[in-house]
Amino acid sequence: MVDDERWKARFRAARMSLPGWAHDAPHRSTYRSNVTGTWEIYAWDRATGMRRQVTDRPNGTWMGGVDPTGEWIWWFADTDGDEFGIWRRTPFDLPATTEDSEEGRSSDGDTVAEDGSVPAVPGLEPSYPSGLAVGSSGLAVVGRTTEGGTSIHLCRPGAEPEVLYEHEEDAHVAALSRDETLIAIGHSEHGDSRHMALRVVRPDGTTVADLWDGPGKGVYGAGFSPVSGDSRLLVNHERRGKEELLIWDPVENTEQEIVLDLPGEIGADWYPDGSALLVSHSHEARDELYRYDLDGAELSRIDTPRGVIGGAGARPDGTVEFFWSSSAEPPVIRSTSGEIVLTPPGPAAPPSVPVEDAWVDGPGGRIHALISRPAEGDAPFPTVFDIHGGPTAQDQDSFVPSAAAWVDHGFAVVRVNYRGSTGYGSEWRDAIEGRVGLTELEDIKAVRDWAVSSGLADPARLVLTGGSWGGFLTLLGIGTQPDDWTVAVAAVPVADYVAAYEDEMEGLQAFDRSLFGGSPDDVPERYKESSPITYVERVKAPVLILAGENDPRCPIRQIDNYLERLAELGHPHDVYRYDAGHGSLVVEERIKQMEAEISFARKHLGLA
Repeated sequence: MVDDERWKARFRAARMSLPGWAHDAPHRSTYRSNVTGTWEIYAWDRATGMRRQVTDRPNGTWMGGVDPTGEWIWWFADTDGDEFGIWRRTPFDLPATTEDSEEGRSSDGDTVAEDGSVPAVPGLEPSYPSGLAVGSSGLAVVGRTTEGGTSIHLCRPGAEPEVLYEHEEDAHVAALSRDETLIAIGHSEHGDSRHMALRVVRPDGTTVADLWDGPGKGVYGAGFSPVSGDSRLLVNHERRGKEELLIWDPVENTEQEIVLDLPGEIGADWYPDGSALLVSHSHEARDELYRYDLDGAELSRIDTPRGVIGGAGARPDGTVEFFWSSSAEPPVIRSTSGEIVLTPPGPAAPPSVPVEDAWVDGPGGRIHALISRPAEGDAPFPTVFDIHGGPTAQDQDSFVPSAAAWVDHGFAVVRVNYRGSTGYGSEWRDAIEGRVGLTELEDIKAVRDWAVSSGLADPARLVLTGGSWGGFLTLLGIGTQPDDWTVAVAAVPVADYVAAYEDEMEGLQAFDRSLFGGSPDDVPERYKESSPITYVERVKAPVLILAGENDPRCPIRQIDNYLERLAELGHPHDVYRYDAGHGSLVVEERIKQMEAEISFARKHLGLA
């Protein structure tokens, strides 16, 4: 008997993100939480213990943070999850008189909403966000993406926004120096948004320096030094085939590569005094933290449990706070001081099962897969291949309520870090270019065949599922490998790639051009070969599609095109539509979707 309340409790358990804090007032923090049942932005004054919900919107709020002064909380306001909107800001100390007030005017004439917020930059029209950096003086650098491409605006208090940069290709605000004299912009003027270049400019728009490592090798700004007057910029590069670090001083025209004797990929952030880096090391689906002292080039490991670090930051007192979880243990926000930083109210999420690692030989090299087995029952199990999105992402040994829900219902869960995934080097990540979707499915099939031959998976009860890019691979998989899969569940997928390209947000069009080697007009055969709708007549598995009506990433029209073809063919299928975007921030809605996915699979596998 399945304990429905157990798996639902994992979704309903209140969670919080790692707090971010104000540079000038580090006792003032913000974080995200779903304690009300919807993900929203919260303020936390560490000095007084005050916690306050800042945003309250029907479909939730995901992007937000506190400015360096600690005076303002910036958050992005879209419409029903469509990711198109404006930045608003709310005072950290919201006056009591505004908490229940009607809409009115602020002292500078801006419209004050009932929640106390005002437009952060009144002169900017709605757009898709493309980066934000805010200084202590009130200066803001705002990135915007529209149909015309990307524009980056310099926004001074009380003045009209100025266009600092614009280009038809993808770009974003990467960083603002502490003294607000340097702005780093990540751009793809060379036409490849998957491997970006960096440009540092002055507030007047003049270029200080450019950094690009050439075709197929991106550089990404990770933040200027937190010390005023220090022009060093932390940069991620991939000169040796994986993500590593360098410190670039665009003013002095110097580079310092940081070569660490670690096998995986490296990311980092600054310690508050600029003397050291907080290094994150990702290897084989787990993370570690290190401190790297710049003067002595000394690397020292920070003690963290085995699992995944979903974010970390160094506090002014030298302690490190980090968000940690494993596949078996729910997330917790810890400090190297030994304390739990934040605990959400209510009962904790029930634990799940640990994952096992599997390494499977594939056509492009060894493939890493994570296996979750039911606690009861004997193999071979009905098995779910839960395919991650991205594709520039990876499955890790972290707590995933949806995977745990499948396990609770007696399924083994297999998650595959196919070619295209991050974490295994640049060559592995970029192997899908030019042959999109088909390359990933070769790896998924190799793991599928291993799971059957090893006795783990029942070949007559195989579910292929995933969301976003995983949903795309699900639909493409059941069309190109129709005899390998019993049931398909695709959430917010690409289903008709040409129509998706026509309707999707502009940044993703640039991404697709980089991935395919051009637009559908440039390379039509590549898009046709990689489009699930091309193979719809070959599909044998019953199909469930979950779709957001306001999704700018995998828009609804191209999903409807695919559903219409299934209907014309008389193929068994169902659709779950919801009034939000690329996923939902509402807990109960996510539970309804999970119920629909599991019920559909069990019904068509004869397990209902």
